[in-house]
Amino acid sequence: MANNYFTLPFDSKKIITNKDHTKCDIKHSIAHHIHLITTSYFGECTFDDSFGCSIWDIDFDNLSSTNKIKSIIIDSLTNSLKKHESRIHKLDINALIKQEEIAVLDNSNVVKKKVTISIKGKIRKTNEDFHYTEYFYIGPLSF
Repeated sequence: MANNYFTLPFDSKKIITNKDHTKCDIKHSIAHHIHLITTSYFGECTFDDSFGCSIWDIDFDNLSSTNKIKSIIIDSLTNSLKKHESRIHKLDINALIKQEEIAVLDNSNVVKKKVTISIKGKIRKTNEDFHYTEYFYIGPLSF
């Protein structure tokens, strides 16, 4: 498949100076866009308050159950992807949340919740299978 899509991060200097921007195929473009959606909070993008994901809303939520947090993430991603990523359909989104101990610089450890999201679907244009997996830690968010 031809590389007709721009990569992220977007290098506006190349466009302004009339140089070629790095390009990628549709699978990588969709993956970049999903990453942008998952790492944006609602209201961050002034052009559309609905662009983003509710992961930021639950970043410090230590009171909700793991199942409730998982449900919030899946519902939010499903709605955001249906609205903002029309190149894929037949979405199947899963989230796995588990506690993980992470070493920090001062030789101590902190416990964070690791969220692994897995997205499967079909690319509308080519009817190819699409798989995307990403993980990050919440409380505070890092990836």
